[in-house]
Amino acid sequence: MKKGMVIKNAVEMELSEEMALVNTYSRRELSADEVYLFSVVLCDNDIDRDNERFTVESLFELEKLFVGKTGIIDHDPTAKNQKARIISCKVESVEGMTTALGDALFRLTARAYIRRTEANSELIEAIEAGIVKEVSVGCSVAKTVCSVCRNEMRSPLCNHIKGRAYDGEICYGELCEPTDAYEFSFVAVPAQRAAGVIKTGIKEKNMETIKTLLSSEKDVVLEKSDMESLRVYVGELEKKAQYADAYRAELCERLKKNVAAMRIGIDYDTSKSIMEKLDVNELQALIKAFDKQPAQQAAPQLWRGSADESIGNTEFRI
Repeated sequence: MKKGMVIKNAVEMELSEEMALVNTYSRRELSADEVYLFSVVLCDNDIDRDNERFTVESLFELEKLFVGKTGIIDHDPTAKNQKARIISCKVESVEGMTTALGDALFRLTARAYIRRTEANSELIEAIEAGIVKEVSVGCSVAKTVCSVCRNEMRSPLCNHIKGRAYDGEICYGELCEPTDAYEFSFVAVPAQRAAGVIKTGIKEKNMETIKTLLSSEKDVVLEKSDMESLRVYVGELEKKAQYADAYRAELCERLKKNVAAMRIGIDYDTSKSIMEKLDVNELQALIKAFDKQPAQQAAPQLWRGSADESIGNTEFRI
């Protein structure tokens, strides 16, 4: 179970648009005053207290899997404990924050709703007061990759233990290839360390209108408020570009380690030149392919030898 935290105000959507999403799950048309909408951080790419972390690729997979999933209490999967439902998810970078490894921090946030009823009033009031804040998510992944040897943990090829130090580095498991998302729960103690307030951003609908005006062939006169919105929008794009560069650099480093582990004889300058020509999707695909291959093991240094030299084991001979 991975943990997160309830937060205030994700990047705003128009209330009518959110209610349209809510009503895709309700049997009758609900009005805005019948539901309580809130934002929640589900998980991120930092190392948690279980010495595990989701990869950024995994967060984007979970972004799709968690839409429509239910919110319950303490992971108790009973109908009476169903309190909320997720209507949308988004992976976003967190400005000015990094993971324990120094990578850019990415997190998966969701918008969810609770039905306003007398039975739910205490929970809603506790969320508003900041008492009920932490959450935990339930999901499954295809594999957990060891940060030390890059093999799947608990496999015959890996004998490392999460949380222990190897050559000065703490071993952790990378949660890869999510296969399903079950629920998120309100809990008392989370494993995720990072959580915080999300400030209101530019309304996408307003910015789309401005971009449409700018793309027309007619002369355009923008109001002062539009100019300010455009300035902020461009600033946000620049920040996202910086995070994208940082993420690409992280992928390159991971790929370099995989190339070195496979011992395929490509020198640093050559591998660097190749990676500079690849886009993010291509880098991700190569990393996924390398992760499926066990690292090459060197042959024993002391070898009895054989009359049949074709057997191999010639890396080390005395």
